[in-house]
Amino acid sequence: MTEQLPHEKGFHISWDQIHRDSRALAWRLDGKGPSTEGEWKAILAVTRGGLTPAMIVARELNIRTIESVSVKSYDYKNQSEAIELKPANPELIGEGEGILVIDDLVDSGKTLEFLREKFPKAHYATVYAKPKGVPQVDTFITEVSQDTWIFFPWDMAMQYVQPYRGIDD
Repeated sequence: MTEQLPHEKGFHISWDQIHRDSRALAWRLDGKGPSTEGEWKAILAVTRGGLTPAMIVARELNIRTIESVSVKSYDYKNQSEAIELKPANPELIGEGEGILVIDDLVDSGKTLEFLREKFPKAHYATVYAKPKGVPQVDTFITEVSQDTWIFFPWDMAMQYVQPYRGIDD
Protein backbone atom coordinates (compact mmCIF):
# COMPACT_ATOMS: atom_id res chain seq x y z
CA MET A 1 0.00 0.00 0.00
CA THR A 2 1.35 3.44 -0.89
CA GLU A 3 1.28 6.34 1.50
CA GLN A 4 -1.40 8.92 0.69
CA LEU A 5 -0.44 12.42 -0.32
CA PRO A 6 -2.02 15.20 1.80
CA HIS A 7 -4.47 16.20 -0.93
CA GLU A 8 -5.81 12.65 -1.38
CA LYS A 9 -7.93 12.74 1.80
CA GLY A 10 -8.53 16.45 1.53
CA PHE A 11 -11.92 18.09 1.21
CA HIS A 12 -11.44 21.50 -0.41
CA ILE A 13 -14.15 24.02 0.41
CA SER A 14 -14.59 27.11 -1.78
CA TRP A 15 -16.05 30.41 -0.63
CA ASP A 16 -19.19 29.58 -2.62
CA GLN A 17 -19.46 26.18 -0.92
CA ILE A 18 -19.07 27.50 2.64
CA HIS A 19 -21.70 30.12 1.83
CA ARG A 20 -24.16 27.55 0.44
CA ASP A 21 -23.54 25.13 3.32
CA SER A 22 -23.87 27.89 5.95
CA ARG A 23 -27.18 28.97 4.38
CA ALA A 24 -28.31 25.34 4.51
CA LEU A 25 -27.40 25.33 8.21
CA ALA A 26 -29.51 28.46 8.69
CA TRP A 27 -32.47 26.84 6.93
CA ARG A 28 -32.15 23.80 9.18
CA LEU A 29 -32.11 26.06 12.29
CA ASP A 30 -34.88 28.40 11.16
CA GLY A 31 -37.79 28.38 13.61
CA LYS A 32 -36.04 25.96 15.97
CA GLY A 33 -35.09 28.50 18.65
CA PRO A 34 -36.60 28.20 22.14
CA SER A 35 -38.78 31.33 21.98
CA THR A 36 -42.48 30.93 21.24
CA GLU A 37 -41.74 32.25 17.73
CA GLY A 38 -38.82 29.80 17.29
CA GLU A 39 -36.22 32.58 17.39
CA TRP A 40 -32.74 32.58 18.88
CA LYS A 41 -31.57 35.11 21.49
CA ALA A 42 -28.03 35.40 20.06
CA ILE A 43 -25.24 33.60 18.26
CA LEU A 44 -22.01 32.59 19.97
CA ALA A 45 -19.38 32.23 17.22
CA VAL A 46 -16.40 30.00 17.96
CA THR A 47 -13.33 31.80 16.64
CA ARG A 48 -11.76 31.59 14.26
CA GLY A 49 -13.50 29.13 11.96
CA GLY A 50 -17.02 29.78 13.22
CA LEU A 51 -16.98 33.48 12.38
CA THR A 52 -17.86 33.12 8.69
CA PRO A 53 -20.69 30.60 9.15
CA ALA A 54 -22.00 32.63 12.12
CA MET A 55 -22.17 35.79 10.00
CA ILE A 56 -24.07 33.98 7.25
CA VAL A 57 -26.49 32.28 9.67
CA ALA A 58 -27.05 35.59 11.49
CA ARG A 59 -27.95 37.29 8.21
CA GLU A 60 -30.26 34.50 7.09
CA LEU A 61 -32.08 34.27 10.43
CA ASN A 62 -32.02 38.02 11.15
CA ILE A 63 -30.06 37.59 14.39
CA ARG A 64 -28.39 40.89 15.30
CA THR A 65 -26.58 39.87 18.49
CA ILE A 66 -23.35 37.96 17.89
CA GLU A 67 -20.80 37.20 20.60
CA SER A 68 -17.53 35.32 20.19
CA VAL A 69 -15.55 32.85 22.23
CA SER A 70 -12.02 31.75 21.41
CA VAL A 71 -11.10 28.17 22.24
CA LYS A 72 -7.90 26.50 21.11
CA SER A 73 -7.80 22.72 20.93
CA TYR A 74 -5.15 22.10 18.26
CA ASP A 75 -2.05 23.50 16.60
CA TYR A 76 -2.27 22.95 12.84
CA LYS A 77 -2.95 19.18 12.81
CA ASN A 78 -2.03 18.27 16.42
CA GLN A 79 -4.91 17.86 18.88
CA SER A 80 -4.55 19.06 22.48
CA GLU A 81 -6.75 19.88 25.45
CA ALA A 82 -9.15 22.75 24.91
CA ILE A 83 -8.20 26.06 26.48
CA GLU A 84 -10.19 29.27 26.44
CA LEU A 85 -8.28 32.23 25.01
CA LYS A 86 -11.16 34.76 25.07
CA PRO A 87 -14.32 34.15 27.09
CA ALA A 88 -17.82 35.07 26.00
CA ASN A 89 -19.77 37.80 27.79
CA PRO A 90 -21.33 35.94 30.74
CA GLU A 91 -24.17 38.46 31.08
CA LEU A 92 -25.29 37.84 27.51
CA ILE A 93 -24.64 34.10 27.23
CA GLY A 94 -25.46 32.87 30.75
CA GLU A 95 -25.87 29.08 30.66
CA GLY A 96 -26.66 29.26 26.94
CA GLU A 97 -30.44 29.34 26.97
CA GLY A 98 -31.59 30.62 23.56
CA ILE A 99 -28.00 30.78 22.34
CA LEU A 100 -26.90 29.25 19.06
CA VAL A 101 -23.22 28.23 19.21
CA ILE A 102 -21.74 28.05 15.71
CA ASP A 103 -18.44 26.62 14.49
CA ASP A 104 -17.20 25.58 11.07
CA LEU A 105 -16.32 22.01 12.03
CA VAL A 106 -16.57 19.56 14.88
CA ASP A 107 -13.58 17.20 14.65
CA SER A 108 -12.68 15.38 17.87
CA GLY A 109 -15.45 17.20 19.75
CA LYS A 110 -13.06 18.66 22.35
CA THR A 111 -13.96 22.28 21.65
CA LEU A 112 -17.70 21.71 21.83
CA GLU A 113 -17.35 19.42 24.84
CA PHE A 114 -15.47 22.24 26.61
CA LEU A 115 -18.16 24.75 25.66
CA ARG A 116 -21.03 22.42 26.65
CA GLU A 117 -19.66 22.37 30.19
CA LYS A 118 -19.81 26.19 30.27
CA PHE A 119 -23.07 26.62 28.34
CA PRO A 120 -25.15 23.46 28.85
CA LYS A 121 -28.42 24.98 27.60
CA ALA A 122 -27.07 26.22 24.26
CA HIS A 123 -27.75 24.65 20.86
CA TYR A 124 -24.54 23.58 19.06
CA ALA A 125 -24.38 23.79 15.27
CA THR A 126 -21.54 23.23 12.81
CA VAL A 127 -21.36 23.22 9.06
CA TYR A 128 -19.20 20.08 8.90
CA ALA A 129 -18.81 17.16 11.32
CA LYS A 130 -16.48 14.21 11.75
CA PRO A 131 -17.69 10.99 13.44
CA LYS A 132 -15.82 11.51 16.74
CA GLY A 133 -17.38 14.94 17.14
CA VAL A 134 -20.94 14.15 16.06
CA PRO A 135 -22.12 13.38 19.65
CA GLN A 136 -21.19 16.95 20.67
CA VAL A 137 -23.16 18.75 17.94
CA ASP A 138 -26.93 19.18 17.78
CA THR A 139 -27.19 20.27 14.14
CA PHE A 140 -24.77 19.97 11.22
CA ILE A 141 -24.92 19.84 7.43
CA THR A 142 -22.20 17.55 6.06
CA GLU A 143 -20.36 14.61 7.67
CA VAL A 144 -16.88 13.71 6.46
CA SER A 145 -14.65 10.81 7.47
CA GLN A 146 -12.43 11.23 10.52
CA ASP A 147 -9.24 11.00 8.43
CA THR A 148 -10.30 13.72 5.99
CA TRP A 149 -8.59 17.08 6.31
CA ILE A 150 -10.87 19.97 5.42
CA PHE A 151 -9.21 22.84 3.57
CA PHE A 152 -11.28 25.96 4.23
CA PRO A 153 -11.08 28.90 1.80
CA TRP A 154 -9.51 31.17 4.44
CA ASP A 155 -6.60 28.70 4.65
CA MET A 156 -5.96 28.61 0.92
CA ALA A 157 -4.37 30.81 -1.73
CA MET A 158 -4.61 30.74 -5.49
CA GLN A 159 -1.19 29.83 -6.85
CA TYR A 160 0.63 27.61 -9.29
CA VAL A 161 0.98 23.97 -8.23
CA GLN A 162 3.72 21.79 -9.70
CA PRO A 163 2.57 18.43 -11.14
CA TYR A 164 2.93 15.44 -8.83
CA ARG A 165 5.71 13.91 -10.89
CA GLY A 166 7.53 17.22 -11.07
CA ILE A 167 7.20 17.44 -14.87
CA ASP A 168 5.48 20.42 -16.44
CA ASP A 169 5.51 19.82 -20.22
